[in-house]
Amino acid sequence: MRTFTSYLRVLFILTIVFILAEYFIDSGDIPAFIKYPQVSLFLGLFAVLLIGLEVMIAAMNSVTRAISPQVDLEHQKENEFTWFKKIVDKLMDSAPLEKEAEIIMDHNYDGIQELDNTLPPWWKYGFYATIVFAIIYMVRFEILGADNQYVELEKEVAAATIAIEQYRKTAKDLIDAENVVLLTEASDLKAGEGIYNTLCVACHRMDGGGGIGPNLTDEYWILGGGIKNIFNTISEGGRSGKGMVSWKQSLKPSEIQQVASYVMSLSANNPADGKAPEGDIWNNDSAALE
Repeated sequence: MRTFTSYLRVLFILTIVFILAEYFIDSGDIPAFIKYPQVSLFLGLFAVLLIGLEVMIAAMNSVTRAISPQVDLEHQKENEFTWFKKIVDKLMDSAPLEKEAEIIMDHNYDGIQELDNTLPPWWKYGFYATIVFAIIYMVRFEILGADNQYVELEKEVAAATIAIEQYRKTAKDLIDAENVVLLTEASDLKAGEGIYNTLCVACHRMDGGGGIGPNLTDEYWILGGGIKNIFNTISEGGRSGKGMVSWKQSLKPSEIQQVASYVMSLSANNPADGKAPEGDIWNNDSAALE
């Protein structure tokens, strides 16, 4: 009975390890104990059974000690870790110390002799397992043509790229100067106008005609026009030492996109008293950042 409960303890510990490993490794939103209720139920019943057996054995041992304390002590010492020793002996399959004289080989090197022990079963079974694995691997990948690591990587990268693009559509602040697009919705332009009127009018005037800062309504741009360049200028700032400060610490990427889109809409104002042109003519919104 003692050996049986020892095996139960080992099995119980391994079950808990597998459950915890699955719980922490699983990337899903549903915990493992909810995702697999049957396993949790089995584990609970298993724990109850183990506790019941332990209680029963403890009661039997108490009775044995009461009847014959000396016999119980000798029995306990005799059976201590017996199950573990049996497992080790089966895995090693080595000759006991008292039988080593039967397997000593004839070689003698300065008094050093060699035992003719058989290969340990754990090593042989491991070797057999590698052979089986190699056969399955060869059939799967070399004969049946399953995807190898490189093909799997390419598929995973392609799937991840699609997932990122889908995520970007809903994550408004995952925007930079490379993937920003012009916004034309009235709500976005209205939000951009609010930001502009709060932060930009002091240098560029309400109509964008320019003051301390350059005219935003003509076709001349110091750091390049188009949504990408305007977004980059607002985010990173203008010319070093005399240009506009960087606003990326104060504004979210989605807000910078809104105000940049609003700035582009100011070209329709064309105020008569606008500031003289500065920079170069920009007429290619699809070009790369300058």
